[in-house]
Amino acid sequence: MGQALWRLPPRQQQQLQEELADQLTESGGGKRDQGRDGGGSQRRAPQHCYSPDIYHLLKTRRGKEQHGFIDLEMLPPELGITILSYLNATDLCLAGCVWQDLGNDEYLWQGLCKSTWGHCSIYNKRLPAGFSYRRLYLQLDEGSLTFNANPQEGISYFMSKGILMDHPKELAKFIFYTRRLNWKMLRIYLDERRDVLDELVTLHNFSNQFLPNALRDFFRHIHAPEERGEYLETLITKFSHRFCTCNPGLVRDLGLSPDAVYVLCYSLILLSIDLTSPHVKNKMSKREFIRNTRRAAHNVSEDFVGHLYDNIYLIGHVAA
Repeated sequence: MGQALWRLPPRQQQQLQEELADQLTESGGGKRDQGRDGGGSQRRAPQHCYSPDIYHLLKTRRGKEQHGFIDLEMLPPELGITILSYLNATDLCLAGCVWQDLGNDEYLWQGLCKSTWGHCSIYNKRLPAGFSYRRLYLQLDEGSLTFNANPQEGISYFMSKGILMDHPKELAKFIFYTRRLNWKMLRIYLDERRDVLDELVTLHNFSNQFLPNALRDFFRHIHAPEERGEYLETLITKFSHRFCTCNPGLVRDLGLSPDAVYVLCYSLILLSIDLTSPHVKNKMSKREFIRNTRRAAHNVSEDFVGHLYDNIYLIGHVAA
Protein backbone atom coordinates (compact mmCIF):
# COMPACT_ATOMS: atom_id res chain seq x y z
CA MET A 1 0.00 0.00 0.00
CA GLY A 2 2.77 2.40 0.96
CA GLN A 3 4.81 1.68 -2.16
CA ALA A 4 1.82 2.27 -4.41
CA LEU A 5 1.42 5.79 -3.05
CA TRP A 6 5.01 6.60 -3.89
CA ARG A 7 4.77 5.62 -7.58
CA LEU A 8 3.78 8.21 -10.21
CA PRO A 9 2.52 7.81 -13.80
CA PRO A 10 5.32 7.73 -16.41
CA ARG A 11 4.29 11.06 -17.95
CA GLN A 12 4.30 12.77 -14.57
CA GLN A 13 7.65 11.18 -13.74
CA GLN A 14 9.20 12.69 -16.87
CA GLN A 15 7.63 16.07 -16.15
CA LEU A 16 8.99 16.10 -12.59
CA GLN A 17 12.46 15.13 -13.75
CA GLU A 18 12.46 17.95 -16.34
CA GLU A 19 11.35 20.44 -13.69
CA LEU A 20 14.16 19.30 -11.40
CA ALA A 21 16.73 19.71 -14.17
CA ASP A 22 15.49 23.23 -14.93
CA GLN A 23 15.61 24.22 -11.27
CA LEU A 24 19.13 22.91 -10.88
CA THR A 25 20.20 24.79 -14.02
CA GLU A 26 18.71 28.08 -12.90
CA SER A 27 19.73 28.01 -9.24
CA GLY A 28 23.06 26.24 -9.53
CA GLY A 29 24.80 26.39 -12.88
CA GLY A 30 23.49 29.76 -14.11
CA LYS A 31 24.50 31.77 -11.05
CA ARG A 32 27.81 30.01 -10.68
CA ASP A 33 28.82 30.57 -14.33
CA GLN A 34 27.61 34.15 -14.32
CA GLY A 35 29.89 34.92 -11.39
CA ARG A 36 32.87 33.39 -13.13
CA ASP A 37 32.40 34.59 -16.73
CA GLY A 38 30.87 37.99 -15.99
CA GLY A 39 27.61 37.20 -17.79
CA GLY A 40 29.23 35.35 -20.67
CA SER A 41 28.50 31.89 -21.92
CA GLN A 42 26.83 29.64 -19.39
CA ARG A 43 27.61 26.00 -18.88
CA ARG A 44 24.76 23.65 -18.31
CA ALA A 45 24.63 22.38 -14.73
CA PRO A 46 25.09 18.64 -14.32
CA GLN A 47 21.78 16.84 -14.13
CA HIS A 48 21.46 14.60 -11.13
CA CYS A 49 19.46 11.45 -11.68
CA TYR A 50 16.98 11.46 -8.85
CA SER A 51 14.23 8.89 -8.84
CA PRO A 52 10.68 10.30 -9.02
CA ASP A 53 10.03 9.17 -5.43
CA ILE A 54 12.98 11.06 -3.97
CA TYR A 55 12.33 14.05 -6.19
CA HIS A 56 8.74 14.17 -5.03
CA LEU A 57 9.94 14.45 -1.41
CA LEU A 58 12.58 17.03 -2.31
CA LYS A 59 10.02 19.15 -4.11
CA THR A 60 7.71 18.96 -1.13
CA ARG A 61 10.53 19.94 1.19
CA ARG A 62 11.50 22.95 -0.93
CA GLY A 63 7.92 24.13 -0.76
CA LYS A 64 8.00 23.91 3.05
CA GLU A 65 11.55 25.07 3.77
CA GLN A 66 10.23 27.79 6.01
CA HIS A 67 8.68 25.10 8.22
CA GLY A 68 11.71 22.82 8.23
CA PHE A 69 9.93 19.46 7.77
CA ILE A 70 8.41 17.18 5.18
CA ASP A 71 4.63 17.01 5.07
CA LEU A 72 3.52 13.74 6.70
CA GLU A 73 0.72 13.47 4.17
CA MET A 74 3.32 12.90 1.46
CA LEU A 75 4.77 9.89 3.29
CA PRO A 76 3.40 6.33 3.21
CA PRO A 77 0.65 5.79 5.82
CA GLU A 78 2.73 3.14 7.61
CA LEU A 79 5.58 5.64 8.12
CA GLY A 80 3.15 8.35 9.20
CA ILE A 81 1.68 6.05 11.84
CA THR A 82 5.16 5.18 13.12
CA ILE A 83 6.07 8.85 13.47
CA LEU A 84 2.81 9.79 15.19
CA SER A 85 3.05 6.83 17.56
CA TYR A 86 5.82 8.67 19.45
CA LEU A 87 3.46 11.51 20.34
CA ASN A 88 1.19 11.68 23.36
CA ALA A 89 -2.54 12.39 23.11
CA THR A 90 -2.15 16.19 23.33
CA ASP A 91 0.51 16.36 20.62
CA LEU A 92 -1.51 14.01 18.43
CA CYS A 93 -4.48 16.36 18.59
CA LEU A 94 -2.24 19.28 17.65
CA ALA A 95 -0.78 17.24 14.78
CA GLY A 96 -4.33 16.49 13.66
CA CYS A 97 -4.96 20.22 13.37
CA VAL A 98 -2.01 20.56 10.97
CA TRP A 99 -2.55 17.37 8.98
CA GLN A 100 -6.32 17.20 8.96
CA ASP A 101 -6.52 14.19 6.68
CA LEU A 102 -4.34 12.19 9.05
CA GLY A 103 -6.12 13.64 12.07
CA ASN A 104 -9.46 12.36 10.78
CA ASP A 105 -8.20 9.04 9.44
CA GLU A 106 -9.95 6.33 11.49
CA TYR A 107 -7.59 3.61 10.27
CA LEU A 108 -4.61 5.57 11.58
CA TRP A 109 -6.18 6.06 15.02
CA GLN A 110 -7.25 2.42 15.08
CA GLY A 111 -3.65 1.38 14.43
CA LEU A 112 -2.38 3.71 17.14
CA CYS A 113 -4.90 2.32 19.65
CA LYS A 114 -4.08 -1.32 18.97
CA SER A 115 -0.32 -0.81 18.81
CA THR A 116 -0.30 0.91 22.22
CA TRP A 117 -3.07 -1.02 23.99
CA GLY A 118 -2.91 -4.44 22.38
CA HIS A 119 -6.09 -5.81 23.92
CA CYS A 120 -9.32 -4.12 24.97
CA SER A 121 -12.73 -5.68 25.34
CA ILE A 122 -14.21 -3.04 23.07
CA TYR A 123 -12.14 -4.30 20.14
CA ASN A 124 -14.27 -7.46 20.03
CA LYS A 125 -17.63 -5.69 20.30
CA ARG A 126 -19.88 -4.46 17.53
CA LEU A 127 -19.06 -0.78 17.38
CA PRO A 128 -22.00 1.66 17.52
CA ALA A 129 -22.73 4.21 14.83
CA GLY A 130 -20.55 7.27 15.10
CA PHE A 131 -17.80 5.43 16.97
CA SER A 132 -14.44 7.21 16.80
CA TYR A 133 -11.07 5.56 17.35
CA ARG A 134 -9.62 8.99 17.94
CA ARG A 135 -11.95 9.49 20.88
CA LEU A 136 -11.12 5.96 22.06
CA TYR A 137 -7.39 6.78 21.94
CA LEU A 138 -7.93 9.83 24.14
CA GLN A 139 -10.00 7.76 26.59
CA LEU A 140 -7.33 5.04 26.73
CA ASP A 141 -4.66 7.65 27.36
CA GLU A 142 -6.75 9.26 30.09
CA GLY A 143 -7.48 5.90 31.69
CA SER A 144 -3.82 4.92 31.69
CA LEU A 145 -2.84 8.17 33.39
CA THR A 146 -5.58 7.60 35.96
CA PHE A 147 -4.38 4.03 36.56
CA ASN A 148 -0.83 5.25 37.13
CA ALA A 149 -2.16 7.50 39.90
CA ASN A 150 -4.78 5.14 41.34
CA PRO A 151 -5.16 1.61 39.89
CA GLN A 152 -8.72 1.05 41.08
CA GLU A 153 -9.94 4.36 39.70
CA GLY A 154 -8.18 3.67 36.40
CA ILE A 155 -9.85 0.29 35.94
CA SER A 156 -13.20 1.81 36.96
CA TYR A 157 -12.74 4.50 34.33
CA PHE A 158 -12.10 1.90 31.60
CA MET A 159 -15.22 -0.01 32.63
CA SER A 160 -17.39 3.11 32.76
CA LYS A 161 -16.44 3.90 29.15
CA GLY A 162 -17.15 0.33 28.04
CA ILE A 163 -13.50 -0.24 27.12
CA LEU A 164 -12.98 -3.20 29.48
CA MET A 165 -15.23 -5.91 30.85
CA ASP A 166 -15.16 -6.71 34.54
CA HIS A 167 -13.71 -10.18 34.04
CA PRO A 168 -10.31 -11.39 35.32
CA LYS A 169 -9.26 -12.80 31.95
CA GLU A 170 -10.10 -9.58 30.09
CA LEU A 171 -8.27 -7.49 32.67
CA ALA A 172 -5.25 -9.80 32.52
CA LYS A 173 -5.06 -9.56 28.72
CA PHE A 174 -5.29 -5.77 28.90
CA ILE A 175 -2.39 -5.65 31.38
CA PHE A 176 -0.31 -8.19 29.46
CA TYR A 177 -0.51 -6.32 26.13
CA THR A 178 -0.19 -2.78 27.50
CA ARG A 179 3.11 -1.03 28.20
CA ARG A 180 1.85 2.30 29.51
CA LEU A 181 0.94 1.13 32.99
CA ASN A 182 3.23 2.09 35.85
CA TRP A 183 4.85 -1.06 37.22
CA LYS A 184 4.57 0.06 40.84
CA MET A 185 0.84 0.73 40.54
CA LEU A 186 0.45 -2.51 38.62
CA ARG A 187 2.13 -4.44 41.44
CA ILE A 188 -0.27 -2.91 43.95
CA TYR A 189 -3.25 -3.81 41.79
CA LEU A 190 -2.16 -7.42 41.20
CA ASP A 191 -1.46 -7.89 44.88
CA GLU A 192 -5.10 -6.98 45.55
CA ARG A 193 -6.58 -8.85 42.59
CA ARG A 194 -5.13 -12.35 42.81
CA ASP A 195 -7.74 -13.63 40.36
CA VAL A 196 -6.33 -11.30 37.71
CA LEU A 197 -2.82 -12.38 38.66
CA ASP A 198 -3.74 -16.03 38.09
CA GLU A 199 -5.01 -15.27 34.59
CA LEU A 200 -1.97 -13.12 33.85
CA VAL A 201 0.40 -15.97 34.71
CA THR A 202 -1.42 -18.33 32.33
CA LEU A 203 -0.80 -15.92 29.43
CA HIS A 204 2.94 -16.63 29.64
CA ASN A 205 4.41 -19.37 27.49
CA PHE A 206 7.72 -20.65 28.86
CA SER A 207 8.07 -23.58 26.46
CA ASN A 208 11.69 -24.43 25.58
CA GLN A 209 13.05 -21.54 27.64
CA PHE A 210 16.02 -21.83 29.96
CA LEU A 211 14.88 -21.28 33.54
CA PRO A 212 16.68 -17.94 34.20
CA ASN A 213 15.48 -16.51 30.88
CA ALA A 214 11.91 -17.58 31.60
CA LEU A 215 12.12 -15.95 35.02
CA ARG A 216 13.36 -12.71 33.42
CA ASP A 217 10.47 -12.78 30.98
CA PHE A 218 8.05 -13.34 33.85
CA PHE A 219 9.37 -10.44 35.92
CA ARG A 220 9.35 -8.22 32.83
CA HIS A 221 5.55 -8.37 32.84
CA ILE A 222 4.97 -8.86 36.56
CA HIS A 223 7.58 -6.87 38.43
CA ALA A 224 9.04 -8.44 41.53
CA PRO A 225 8.61 -6.61 44.84
CA GLU A 226 11.62 -4.84 46.27
CA GLU A 227 11.55 -6.87 49.48
CA ARG A 228 11.00 -10.52 50.22
CA GLY A 229 7.53 -11.29 51.47
CA GLU A 230 4.30 -13.14 50.88
CA TYR A 231 3.70 -11.53 47.47
CA LEU A 232 7.11 -12.62 46.15
CA GLU A 233 6.50 -16.16 47.40
CA THR A 234 3.15 -16.17 45.62
CA LEU A 235 4.74 -15.02 42.36
CA ILE A 236 7.48 -17.66 42.46
CA THR A 237 4.98 -20.39 43.34
CA LYS A 238 2.75 -19.48 40.39
CA PHE A 239 5.75 -19.21 38.09
CA SER A 240 7.07 -22.62 39.16
CA HIS A 241 3.80 -24.37 38.37
CA ARG A 242 3.46 -22.56 35.06
CA PHE A 243 7.04 -23.36 34.04
CA CYS A 244 6.53 -27.06 34.73
CA THR A 245 3.24 -27.04 32.82
CA CYS A 246 4.92 -25.49 29.77
CA ASN A 247 7.92 -27.87 29.85
CA PRO A 248 6.70 -31.41 30.61
CA GLY A 249 9.62 -32.97 28.71
CA LEU A 250 12.21 -30.97 30.61
CA VAL A 251 10.54 -31.80 33.90
CA ARG A 252 10.64 -35.48 33.04
CA ASP A 253 14.24 -35.52 31.78
CA LEU A 254 15.74 -33.47 34.61
CA GLY A 255 13.52 -34.77 37.38
CA LEU A 256 12.16 -31.31 38.16
CA SER A 257 9.00 -30.52 40.09
CA PRO A 258 7.25 -27.26 41.05
CA ASP A 259 8.93 -27.45 44.45
CA ALA A 260 12.37 -27.93 42.89
CA VAL A 261 11.79 -25.03 40.47
CA TYR A 262 10.67 -22.92 43.43
CA VAL A 263 13.97 -23.59 45.20
CA LEU A 264 15.97 -22.88 42.05
CA CYS A 265 14.16 -19.57 41.52
CA TYR A 266 15.02 -18.40 45.01
CA SER A 267 18.62 -19.48 44.47
CA LEU A 268 18.76 -17.50 41.23
CA ILE A 269 17.37 -14.38 42.89
CA LEU A 270 19.86 -14.61 45.75
CA LEU A 271 22.72 -15.26 43.33
CA SER A 272 21.64 -12.28 41.22
CA ILE A 273 21.77 -10.02 44.24
CA ASP A 274 25.13 -11.44 45.32
CA LEU A 275 26.80 -10.99 41.92
CA THR A 276 25.33 -7.59 41.02
CA SER A 277 25.26 -5.77 44.34
CA PRO A 278 28.23 -3.42 44.93
CA HIS A 279 27.81 -3.93 48.68
CA VAL A 280 28.76 -7.61 48.47
CA LYS A 281 32.52 -7.78 48.24
CA ASN A 282 33.04 -11.54 48.52
CA LYS A 283 31.06 -12.85 45.56
CA MET A 284 29.68 -16.38 45.59
CA SER A 285 31.72 -18.77 43.52
CA LYS A 286 30.28 -21.30 41.12
CA ARG A 287 31.30 -24.19 43.37
CA GLU A 288 29.59 -22.59 46.39
CA PHE A 289 26.39 -21.98 44.41
CA ILE A 290 26.27 -25.59 43.21
CA ARG A 291 26.86 -26.94 46.70
CA ASN A 292 24.28 -24.70 48.37
CA THR A 293 21.62 -25.27 45.71
CA ARG A 294 21.95 -29.04 45.62
CA ARG A 295 21.51 -29.22 49.35
CA ALA A 296 17.95 -27.96 48.88
CA ALA A 297 17.27 -29.57 45.48
CA HIS A 298 18.81 -33.02 45.60
CA ASN A 299 17.42 -34.30 42.29
CA VAL A 300 18.89 -31.51 40.19
CA SER A 301 22.13 -32.39 38.41
CA GLU A 302 25.36 -30.54 39.08
CA ASP A 303 25.76 -29.61 35.40
CA PHE A 304 22.32 -28.01 35.27
CA VAL A 305 22.99 -25.93 38.38
CA GLY A 306 26.35 -24.91 36.93
CA HIS A 307 24.64 -23.65 33.76
CA LEU A 308 22.30 -21.60 35.95
CA TYR A 309 25.29 -19.91 37.56
CA ASP A 310 26.88 -19.17 34.18
CA ASN A 311 23.69 -17.56 32.92
CA ILE A 312 23.46 -15.16 35.85
CA TYR A 313 27.18 -14.41 35.70
CA LEU A 314 27.09 -13.57 31.99
CA ILE A 315 23.64 -11.98 31.52
CA GLY A 316 22.82 -10.48 34.90
CA HIS A 317 19.96 -10.16 37.38
CA VAL A 318 16.81 -12.17 36.74
CA ALA A 319 14.54 -9.49 38.18
CA ALA A 320 16.25 -6.33 36.91
